[in-house]
Amino acid sequence: MSMLVDRRRLVAMLRKETKQILRDPSTILIAAVLPLILIFLFGYAVSLDTSRSKIGVALQDSSAPALGLAQAYQRSVWFDVTMARNVTPLKPLLTGGAIRAIVVIPPDFGRLQAAGRGSIQIITDGSTPQTANFVAAYADGVRQSWAQGMAGGSAARQQPVIALAPRYWFNPELKSRNFLVPGAIAIVMTMVGTLLTALVVAREWERGTMEAIMATPVSMVEFLASKLIPYFVLALGSMTICTLIAVFAFHVPFRGSPVALLIIASVFLVPALGQGLLISAATKNQFVASQIALLSGFLPSFLLSGFLFEISSMPRWIQAITYAVPARYLIPPLQSVFMAGDLWGLFLPDLAVMLAFGALFFALAFRVTRKRLD
Repeated sequence: MSMLVDRRRLVAMLRKETKQILRDPSTILIAAVLPLILIFLFGYAVSLDTSRSKIGVALQDSSAPALGLAQAYQRSVWFDVTMARNVTPLKPLLTGGAIRAIVVIPPDFGRLQAAGRGSIQIITDGSTPQTANFVAAYADGVRQSWAQGMAGGSAARQQPVIALAPRYWFNPELKSRNFLVPGAIAIVMTMVGTLLTALVVAREWERGTMEAIMATPVSMVEFLASKLIPYFVLALGSMTICTLIAVFAFHVPFRGSPVALLIIASVFLVPALGQGLLISAATKNQFVASQIALLSGFLPSFLLSGFLFEISSMPRWIQAITYAVPARYLIPPLQSVFMAGDLWGLFLPDLAVMLAFGALFFALAFRVTRKRLD
């Protein structure tokens, strides 16, 4: 190894690359500003929670059961209710997005409820299917809870009541922020690790300095190490800042250890940096390299890693593609170390796969980045 790496040359190359990073505004923007924007976006703006969803209740019946059900919706912690006597004034609100659903209590609800056949209609906005499904499920849950309460007295006299007491492990309050923010940290590391690294070798080719470097005694190991180490440190720095913001600003639980988080992040940066280096060496053009990095690194990590969409709900052929996305193996350990703790039995298989991806990318990058002019 000493024949391949000279410490003085490596330190000089590292100093050169560090100065180049500090003088490049685009690098500072991607490594420092965009991660902050992304983490605050997923911390504040993006939410999959359905608490206090705005709905309309069209109360078309004045019977006691109908009024009781309407009051149940008004008292629910899940809904902010707009009352009306019919559906007509609520339709523009649903169309304009002011409310998420309309619960229709029909004119004969009280009579049918007395006969045990009471039913309601739930109208939702199908243009947002996920939200529509959640709101409809919660609205029907309120009706079921009210119906059970109405029948509770007589049922209690006839048979024992079985009470359902659900418990939610790791995320008791079911806050989407608790898994969105750790997922956003994975996207930040992908962005810094792959996107920035995809530009480093291509930049040397575009500026014409690659020929000068090849004329020096610098070995290929020294050259690649000088390109990767600064971005490795930069990505870990971005991850650390985002983690501190997640824990202290957004109060995301962190039940694992900093050492486990550091190991998980460092292992993921191996394929992230390797992929970026491979793209940079193969394209020799910064614009092309950035586009390929976005298409092959950032977008798959955002859409196919399980960060926003559950992989099990995807079509099978899409699920097969996700196995080729390194971030797929980062999201579960990252979310687990935040919400569950250090579960090394679950971490190690994913870490091994990420290291395998890294070995493949670096082998290809070394093969493409040869110390000669093509």
